[in-house]
Amino acid sequence: MGRQSAPYVRHLLASLRKGETTALEVAEALEMTRRHVYQLYRQYLVACAGGQADTWQPGRSGGNHRPSWGEAVEGLLHRLLGAKPPLSYSFAASEVLRRLGVRLDRATVRRWARRAGLKSPKTARRKPAAVRRWQCSHIGALWQLDVSPHRWWGERGPLLPLFDLLDDCSRVITGARIYARETLLNYLDFLPRAFESYGLPVALYVDYHSFFWSQQPESLTQLGKALAFYGVTLKYAPTPEAKGKIERQHLFWQNRLPALFIAEKIIAIPPANHLIELLRVHHNEEEVHREIQCTPQSAWRQAIHERRSVLRPKPACPWWQYVWCLRSTIPVGSDGRISVGTQRLRVEWPPHSRVVRCLHPSGAISVLAAPPKTGLMPRVLLHYTPPQNGNFDRTKLWKF
Repeated sequence: MGRQSAPYVRHLLASLRKGETTALEVAEALEMTRRHVYQLYRQYLVACAGGQADTWQPGRSGGNHRPSWGEAVEGLLHRLLGAKPPLSYSFAASEVLRRLGVRLDRATVRRWARRAGLKSPKTARRKPAAVRRWQCSHIGALWQLDVSPHRWWGERGPLLPLFDLLDDCSRVITGARIYARETLLNYLDFLPRAFESYGLPVALYVDYHSFFWSQQPESLTQLGKALAFYGVTLKYAPTPEAKGKIERQHLFWQNRLPALFIAEKIIAIPPANHLIELLRVHHNEEEVHREIQCTPQSAWRQAIHERRSVLRPKPACPWWQYVWCLRSTIPVGSDGRISVGTQRLRVEWPPHSRVVRCLHPSGAISVLAAPPKTGLMPRVLLHYTPPQNGNFDRTKLWKF
């Protein structure tokens, strides 16, 4: 208890017992965490029950014997909490653990920030996300998929979509990535990345967007057909509130990324996605989820140990790269050529017949004799890589 006298501590705890003060106010007065206040309060209540309230003495802590954080930790906290806008205390503690391997809790960072004259801004009250009402018992039984349009680079930055994918059982974030636009081609780039890393789920939980829902009964969209080719079903959420888990996941990214991008001077999509991937892995491995009371990766491993997994590994399918692309049929001209961009290229296929043009997320173009079909091998007539090939999420740098 160091500098505080026993009568002063008894006075604070007596006020807490009468409801005249709160545990947080006592913690600030004694310069300790609320957890330690409750431990001390429990000892005080035991003394009160024994009729020793006026003579009870708190134990001596022996002083602060914690090792110094070091210049690296304090320098990082100064940079993150001194940015405009600053990071939240909990996110700053998470970044110290991810980058330097030093574990701090939010209250410790908060007390340090107050002494250093650095305060996290008060966040605006948001409409509460939907309360969790159920969850799947098996990993891979349902992955929630949604897109969050947000100004990730502040109010003056562009409104860009972040694609978000979450396992309903374990809360593992299986994918998160910012793109320049919400397009079908970007969905075809985003989803196979997660499938290659984690396997194929049974179903995806989506809304009634035109990418997923067809206006024609008993028919599938092109994305729906690509998923059905590998046995992934689309399950539709009746309301936005029904996707409470992924909606809360959007708030997780929105509360963290804008401040971190500014603090790290990240002003383009490719480095932003690299950082998001690091944060995604760290969150899955190290951060305790408040609903399941463990880290998402621990819940994932526990489900595998208990054989509660319906995931399927990525198949060794020759059609894989041709399923996850934009396909269209085009005619072969009388000269045996087809139009590819601004060029006309020759293919070894009968004139006046039709072939399948595949636009890959990388920007490359393939031409097939026939669309993907189980049990057959793809017959590739042409593969063309345009100059300056790259993923479609490239954008110019922004200046703020």
